[in-house]
Amino acid sequence: MSDRYLRPDWFTRTIFNPLVAWFTARGLSVYGSRVLAVRGRTSGEWRTNPVNLLEFEGQRYLVAPRGVTDWVKNIRASGAGELRLGSRSEPIHVSEIPDAEKLPILRAYLRKWSWETGAFFEGVGADASEAELRRICPNHPIFQIER
Repeated sequence: MSDRYLRPDWFTRTIFNPLVAWFTARGLSVYGSRVLAVRGRTSGEWRTNPVNLLEFEGQRYLVAPRGVTDWVKNIRASGAGELRLGSRSEPIHVSEIPDAEKLPILRAYLRKWSWETGAFFEGVGADASEAELRRICPNHPIFQIER
């Protein structure tokens, strides 16, 4: 398991993520975006982050394009959180997908979200070979939202 993490740049931290979170908090999903709320693993305080929800083959997934972020560490510790859109809040439980099972999910995520997050996947796109996808799988945690 990789501990790779790509820190957001100034624009993403101060403009893009807050803007997506602002729209999402008002019920306007940007192409399926949500606000993920997870309790901090040490503080117990709610922490929020905009995420790109992926629906694929009848399941829902959260993919971490930047790697092992704080939301990843927090949801690994708790196994639960909330997906928020406007005033609606959906409690969720998640299970982490092992690297060996990530390829089709990662490919689907790249097809849908590479226009926004493609820069974080080391030049690997949705049409990449299985070997290229397998190489980057450990760098991108994926969580299935349990029903």
